[in-house]
Amino acid sequence: MFDDFLVRAGLAGVGLTLATGPLGSFVVWRRMAYFGDATAHAAILGVALSFAFGLSVYVGTVAVALGMAVTVATLAGRGHAMDTMLGVLAHSALAFGLVAVSFLTEVRVDLSAWLFGDILAVSRTDLAVVWGGSAVVLALLIWRWQALLTSTVNEELAQAAGLDPRRERLVLTIALALVVAVAIKIVGALLIAALLIIPAATARQFARTPETMAVGASLAGVGAVVLGLYASLRVDTPAGPSIVTAAACLFAASLPFAGRRA
Repeated sequence: MFDDFLVRAGLAGVGLTLATGPLGSFVVWRRMAYFGDATAHAAILGVALSFAFGLSVYVGTVAVALGMAVTVATLAGRGHAMDTMLGVLAHSALAFGLVAVSFLTEVRVDLSAWLFGDILAVSRTDLAVVWGGSAVVLALLIWRWQALLTSTVNEELAQAAGLDPRRERLVLTIALALVVAVAIKIVGALLIAALLIIPAATARQFARTPETMAVGASLAGVGAVVLGLYASLRVDTPAGPSIVTAAACLFAASLPFAGRRA
């Protein structure tokens, strides 16, 4: 019989992949990989502020991640070089977060748990937050699915159809901030982007439609969670990195099938 903590870890990972599958697909389609990375790095600053002001880590992380995402989107819209701006903000936010944590002498903070995740320490409350947050993100994406697809394919086409591409970018921004907040305890700030991108990239080798790619990305994520947790249990490796390693192995296994879609 599986231990209770392992069941909670598996349920948390599966719940997270319900959101990271379709959201990661949009990250891949829109080439937003670095955008996701910057938002995830900013989450460490959110963790530090949460401890400093006695807030829930989830609240602080959502606030900072959302602030980072909105800032980047605003600056990019004003003509700033996107990749440069993302690099500056991502590393600056991570550095500020690490420095801020060093001042919290009255609070013991294990940064490795927030940088690389600690899925085996997920509580029942964390489980409820993960599933609740993933459900909100999934509902948001389903609600705006067609509009998001249209603006992803061609913003001019979206405008001709009466859609506002900026609003759709905001939807993705909010969804990304929520996913970062619920994922940080599972895979950590440094690995969140990997869980968004790698399963989606794996599913892309087989998908014929956007919908099948979104579902396939979630399934690939579930497979990575199961394999990663099994490997972590068998060979005593860190759970978060093991999940991402399993995802990378699944991606490598999918490469021979690239270009074989009908």
